[in-house]
Parts: sequence; C-alpha cells; structure tokens
Amino acid sequence: MKNIIYLFVFILIFSACKNEPKTEVSIETPDIVNATAYPDNLDKIFKAHGGIDTWNEMESLAFEIEKPNVNDKYNVALKSRKSLIITEHHLLGFDGDNVWLKHLDTVQYKSNPKFYYNLMFYFYAMPFVLGDDGINYTDIEPLEFEGKTYNGILISYDHGVGESPEDEYILYYNPETFQMEWLGYTVTYFSKEKGKEFHFIKYSDWQDVNGVKLPKTLSWYKYENNKPTTFRNDVNFMNVDLSKNSPNNDLFKVVDSTYIVQ
Repeated sequence: MKNIIYLFVFILIFSACKNEPKTEVSIETPDIVNATAYPDNLDKIFKAHGGIDTWNEMESLAFEIEKPNVNDKYNVALKSRKSLIITEHHLLGFDGDNVWLKHLDTVQYKSNPKFYYNLMFYFYAMPFVLGDDGINYTDIEPLEFEGKTYNGILISYDHGVGESPEDEYILYYNPETFQMEWLGYTVTYFSKEKGKEFHFIKYSDWQDVNGVKLPKTLSWYKYENNKPTTFRNDVNFMNVDLSKNSPNNDLFKVVDSTYIVQ
C-alpha cells in the first residue's frame, strides 16, 4: 500500500513539472553587420555620394554629353553594362557580347570603338564603378594641389578583368567630407603595358539624381610628373536619368547595316 502511495505522489510531481510553463532563455547575440570587401575610407566615400547599396539598387543610367551641334546620348544597363551611344554621325553599342558600330552618314568614326564604348560611362559613374569585382585598393600618398591636400586610394585590377586590366586609377578625396575630388588614370588599352603617366580629371560639380551624387561637369587637367597642372577643358553632362527600372534589352541589339568590332 505504501509503495502505491509513493508511486501516486511521484506521478503527481512528474505531471506538475511537465505542465509547468517553460522559461524562455534569452541569449544575447551580436548584431549582424553586412561586411563589405571595401576599405573603410572607400566605404565612407560611397556613403558621401549616396551609398553603394543605393547605387546597386539601380538598373539603368542615361545621360547626354553636351556637344556643339547634337548632344551625345548614352544609355547603360548597369548590371550587364550593355550600352548604346547615339551621336550625330554614329551609333555605338555593346550587346553583352560584341561591340558594334553603325554609320549614320558618310562621316568616319575616328576613335577606337572597343576603347570608347564604355569610357565616358566609367568616368561618369565614379566612384561607384570602383566597387566592381576584381579590384584591389591601396592607400597612397596624398595629392597636394593649390594649397589643398587630398587623400588617395590606388585602384588596380586582377588579371583578366575588363579590356584593360593593366589600367590603374587613383581616387583622391576630401579627408574631411570624403567627397571624391580628383581621378588619376592611366591608359593601357593600346600598349597593353602598365601605364607610367597619370592623366587627371577634377570632380567638383555634383548633382543629386535619385539619391545618388553624379557629376554635372568633369574638368580635364594637363599633367606633369603624375600630378595635375593647369585646366584643359570641361565636359558637361545633361538630362541625367538613374532608374531602378531595367532598360529595354532591344535597345542594345545589333541593328541592320552594322559591323561587329573585332
């Protein structure tokens, strides 16, 4: 009988423990930070221009470059870098595989199509294109120009990245605001060898386009000993459209009477 009583008490205690509500144990975990491969100073530069995340949300970019007679019109699919340039005398495009050129009249195209088709886009989309894959970043000595000091980041590319992986860029920025101020660049497309001279563009006139800072004017400077010297010329950008909407893919297709650039 006594054993039966003990067994009954044990069952009551077990049942009570089983039905007792569980206590939630709170385990504090650190906030998850989406780390990037970018150096801290470059990340601050991106933020000063609207943020790399904002830029990456965009699908298309269109703009015009001011010309004496008819403006050059650019359309770029930002993810694929397909592009179409409409000029007074030519159409120049990239369909994702081939660079193509169409003559609209008898005027000959004087530049190299494969070199030029994304050149102005690349300059214009600074600093965000410096967030592409396959890029290496190195802090270098500041630039001293007209009494001001600009910190610098040297940009180089992994082997096989782009048409000219030997190209190098230097992004110079305001050390207080982290706004981009200068771009130094080499040209290696024709020689296929690492460039020894840096050309220079001044970035000083910015406009807000859909939450992103893009330039109104780029100012080319003469250069000597890898430093800018005196002003040379301006290139003005107009009718800029930066959108989250993907462009029509037909825009970039090879058109009739067009030859593929080899």
